[in-house]
Amino acid sequence: MRKKVSFLLTLWLIILSGIVYDGIHVYADFAGTSGDRIHEEQSGPDEMEMPGENMADVSSQESDLEIETPHAAVMEVSTGTILYEKNADERVHPASVTKVMTILLIFEAIENGEICLTDEVVTSAHAKSMGGSQVFLEEGEKQTVETLLKCIIIASGNDAAVAMAEKICSTEEAFVERMNEKAAELGMVNTHFADCCGLTESGEHYTSAKDVAIMSGELLANYPEVTDYSDIWMEDITHETAQGNSIFTLTNTNKLLRAYDGCDGLKTGSTSYAKYCLSATAMRDGIRLVSVVLTAPDTKTRFSEAAQLLDYGFSKCSMYYDEEMPALPKIAVEGALQEAFTVCYDGEFSYLSTSGEDFSQIEKHLEWEKETAAPLEKGDTVGFCVYELNGKEIGRVSIVMAEAAQKAGYTDYLGQAWQKWMLYFSYIM
Repeated sequence: MRKKVSFLLTLWLIILSGIVYDGIHVYADFAGTSGDRIHEEQSGPDEMEMPGENMADVSSQESDLEIETPHAAVMEVSTGTILYEKNADERVHPASVTKVMTILLIFEAIENGEICLTDEVVTSAHAKSMGGSQVFLEEGEKQTVETLLKCIIIASGNDAAVAMAEKICSTEEAFVERMNEKAAELGMVNTHFADCCGLTESGEHYTSAKDVAIMSGELLANYPEVTDYSDIWMEDITHETAQGNSIFTLTNTNKLLRAYDGCDGLKTGSTSYAKYCLSATAMRDGIRLVSVVLTAPDTKTRFSEAAQLLDYGFSKCSMYYDEEMPALPKIAVEGALQEAFTVCYDGEFSYLSTSGEDFSQIEKHLEWEKETAAPLEKGDTVGFCVYELNGKEIGRVSIVMAEAAQKAGYTDYLGQAWQKWMLYFSYIM
């Protein structure tokens, strides 16, 4: 009887252990499913379609960084790599962050020769009528392109933005068309502009955190001088009107300029409709990042979480500089007057990693053009220094002629033959 009771007790304990064990697994599976579901809701429909490996990376990101802002992204500028994103493809109103595109097109117009910094701009009645943030331009008032650029970048002047739009394209509507064309060119698939300053509350005016990062990166990469303006904290301008002259102080709306090490831009925005928005940029150790927050609940959250995003981005980036590039030999050039020519590197090599790679594994080797024949000009490419990491090429630096190589003619060959004959004659004598 005791043996029977003991057997039944042991059997009951084994069954109970199995239930508990299975229960743990059921609970773990359920918790994992719930977490995935929450992640998908936060990430948006595009990320739900990403492969499992990428989904794991994004999930890891969210475990590392938690922010209240509903829409955000961090991008490394030189590579365009998105280091973190949260609902970054959702279409929302950007408020005055719209002006990033306006500023980009102003710099393009300067580069293309359409306008120059010293050109005068006459304020129209339409530009003067703009509400919201403004620098209080009067109808008929004249300011230079550079002054209005400062008004837009530093003080977010809506009137200045419209005045510049009219200067470049005659009407704001025509300028907005150019803005949308540029957005399409940059692949900003979730963006459409209805005005040039972001004052509108039209449902046809929208962008996304990722698209703001794209246009901000384009501006910073192609026109780095923009930070000469966006880094200004305060500056006075002079209004010269029929009523007389008056001083107006431009005050920067980007509080991170004084609160975050390396921050030198870029553009704030806020309306009751769009809430609080910011495209912030900072550079540290040669690495430039853009941090975008859209629809933040308040201004304190906007700035603190933009800084948090920048911290996160910098923690993921590291830069490799080759301080010992291979020594270069002199090279022979077929058909040239000289026997050997000096070559040099066309710049230095650097490589940005956003995934914690081991730089000690970087390998480099020289590759030469198969045919190097005269004539060659100084600066012509004759080879490359190729860099590889884990079997994949990560970049290369051109090797160029440090001097020109002229092609030898008949008389040159005749002269060389004569010199050799004279050398031989002196030897046998």
